[in-house]
Amino acid sequence: MDKTLLIYNTLTHKKEAFKPINPGHVGMYVCGPTVYGDAHLGHARPAITFDILFRYLKHLGYKVRYVRNITDVGHLEHDADEGEDKIAKKARLEEVEPMEIAHYYTRRFNAAMEKLNVLSPSIEPRATGHIIEQQQLVQEILDNGYAYVSNGSVYFDIEKYNKDYKYGILSGRTLENLKDASRDTLAGVGEKKNQADFALWKKAQPEHIMRWPSPWSDGFPGWHCECTAMGRKYLGDEFDIHGGGMDLVFPHHECEIAQAQASMGHQAVRYWMHNNMITINGQKMGKSYNNFITLDQFFKGDHELLTKPFSPMTIRFFILSAHYRGTVDFSSEALEAAEKGLARLMGGLKDLKRIQPAKGSSPEIAAYVKGLSDKLYSAMNDDMQTPVVISELFEACHQVNLLVDRKFKIGADDLETLSQTMHLWIEEILGLVNTTDNAGDNKALDKVMKMVLDIRAKAKADKDWATSDKIRDDLNEAGIIIKDTPDGAIWEI
Repeated sequence: MDKTLLIYNTLTHKKEAFKPINPGHVGMYVCGPTVYGDAHLGHARPAITFDILFRYLKHLGYKVRYVRNITDVGHLEHDADEGEDKIAKKARLEEVEPMEIAHYYTRRFNAAMEKLNVLSPSIEPRATGHIIEQQQLVQEILDNGYAYVSNGSVYFDIEKYNKDYKYGILSGRTLENLKDASRDTLAGVGEKKNQADFALWKKAQPEHIMRWPSPWSDGFPGWHCECTAMGRKYLGDEFDIHGGGMDLVFPHHECEIAQAQASMGHQAVRYWMHNNMITINGQKMGKSYNNFITLDQFFKGDHELLTKPFSPMTIRFFILSAHYRGTVDFSSEALEAAEKGLARLMGGLKDLKRIQPAKGSSPEIAAYVKGLSDKLYSAMNDDMQTPVVISELFEACHQVNLLVDRKFKIGADDLETLSQTMHLWIEEILGLVNTTDNAGDNKALDKVMKMVLDIRAKAKADKDWATSDKIRDDLNEAGIIIKDTPDGAIWEI
């Protein structure tokens, strides 16, 4: 089958065959968190989405350099050019240094990602470590005539840029749209020629803590500069993929495109990819909306909207159950369904070990095993259709159940292929692993369960169905499932 990977390019609004600039190598940049608070479900979605892409590209044989930044300067409130730096605001409230805030929450973010089995990126640069590169970017844009200095700050001249290039190619917004949106406050306001102009460098006010010397003033870089500068430093003047949440399309990524074009004379990114939002009751989840649930709260069940704690793998499964470009509306019920779905996949992997291979496979099973891999690649190559991948793996678990119950036969070679395929896709590509205590490996519990199942087996032999059913039902209520197979009863948490 054709194993060409198709990805949806936000820039062209269509699926395109992935062709890296340098054959065999992939450069990928993804916008990371602004570290002034604990990571929440909205942070988990892009991390997991692009972790899947990272894993899959490596599986396809590419050498991938994956860069995910840490914003430790802190852009301004409401993503505007005025207001208070979010990290500095947090530091002021807690009476500590801003870098203490950034360091603390960076560590907590990475710890949460590790629990979610999100692979570490190849490089994780920090904005504060690349002030010089950002200043160089600003100077290049000034030298090329697409920026101006005003009272110690530097602003991008969108109107000048729009005459030579087209502003808004990613988001579809035009300069006229932006002017109309700010018509009432456009004339003679602040330091800008045009209210649509955005800051490349801001002069720091006396009370502003985070500041650096520059040719223009003691100040700090505009939010959009860091990704343009760091992407270029680590991935070159042109690279393959830039990812992030859909809420970053405008203004952040739109401004990144303009900065790259204004500084180099060409765009930097070939494919722009964006995951959609996590919502609560239809509203975006985020710190700015004060409706977020942190990942730590999910893991502990410490929130009024949660019925109980949910494991990191349940969160990962929940996010992968929807296509990355679709919205996902949070509810505790949806997480409970994800918990059951995850248990089904983990149970399928466990049941593989209970299958006794036959001398040959039933025709239906032989055909199924032969076609399974193609179905999985077909779904994944169609712009990472993880819900379809999961659906196919559910069917694989169903086939495993039929084999455990000896409804069909499977030969040793087909069993090995089925096992390798399921482990590859569930554990390595989807990144789902059984992180709960494996009760089957607990010797004391094993002995207790063997005694209980022996009592139940005797009850069944004596046709004491009431006792047999009561044991099964009571165990089920306690979270232990009993399965009757031709080889006797088996159990699992």
